[in-house]
Amino acid sequence: MAIPQRICDYLDSQDIPYEVLHHSQAFTAQGVAHSLHVSGKRCVKAVVVGGDERAALVVIPASYRLNFQELMATLEVSRLDMLPESELVGLFPDCDLGAVPPFGNLYGMDVWVDRSVADAEEILFCAGTHEDCIRMRYSDFAKVTLPRLGRFAEMAAAKAA
Repeated sequence: MAIPQRICDYLDSQDIPYEVLHHSQAFTAQGVAHSLHVSGKRCVKAVVVGGDERAALVVIPASYRLNFQELMATLEVSRLDMLPESELVGLFPDCDLGAVPPFGNLYGMDVWVDRSVADAEEILFCAGTHEDCIRMRYSDFAKVTLPRLGRFAEMAAAKAA
């Protein structure tokens, strides 16, 4: 599958510079970071959550995990779940399953970014396929997505060997 045309068309229409990077097939943002030999802090992942009858797209560093309690407080919801893949198919019909790009605004949902991402000069992220990502300045990403900011990500625990 190719990068969804709506992403490239939108960035081009906004005169936003970006670079498309092709990589070996990867199914996680951390896998993409490894494939491209970059830090998991520079590569971000998009997580789609639902709570109180609305969905939101949350952007955090690939090497971090969501703190659901903090995210619930930030979103001011009483219930919060990650959306199942069966629902993602309908929300992102032009993307590979599990290859959600962080442009929630193009798919009808609010974008929330953890402040640790907002501090980055540039970010890399999945471009809707398991073989392509986009690299761009965070400031340009913020300009086109108008994200809301919060603190809801934390370093993932190291795995035991």
